[in-house]
Amino acid sequence: MSSGVDAGAPDAPGMRGCAAGFVARVTARQRLPLDYSVASLRVVDFLVDGLRKGGADRQRAHDTLVGLGAYVGEVLVRRAGGVWVDLDGDQRAWFGQAVGVRMPDGRVWNPLGKVVNRFETGSPEESLRTFYLTLHGRARRAAA
Repeated sequence: MSSGVDAGAPDAPGMRGCAAGFVARVTARQRLPLDYSVASLRVVDFLVDGLRKGGADRQRAHDTLVGLGAYVGEVLVRRAGGVWVDLDGDQRAWFGQAVGVRMPDGRVWNPLGKVVNRFETGSPEESLRTFYLTLHGRARRAAA
């Protein structure tokens, strides 16, 4: 169970726009390779770690954490066949979020909460890239 960043986060239909807006804001200031690739999740780890090391608290980092969580979720949508979903009451209580990503196998994942966990713990085990690579329920690519 993870702590939430739910307040102020968009609903499922708004998450793609949230991710795109975040990427536009961040890449306008810095040349970061946020291209929705799996490799770009290393950049997300770096950005979250930078927030921690810079001394940001949860409240000050809130909007950035929501943007990063939306970005991670959008990578799941684009690269792993996921779909943004509004969570039901039980899921909201469990995840501490209003939205998640449903994978092709039906499992629901919590990218916003995963970003918060990385921020709060700073643990390498909370890597967003590793999260993607070990994710159950990804769409399988057909063999060429």
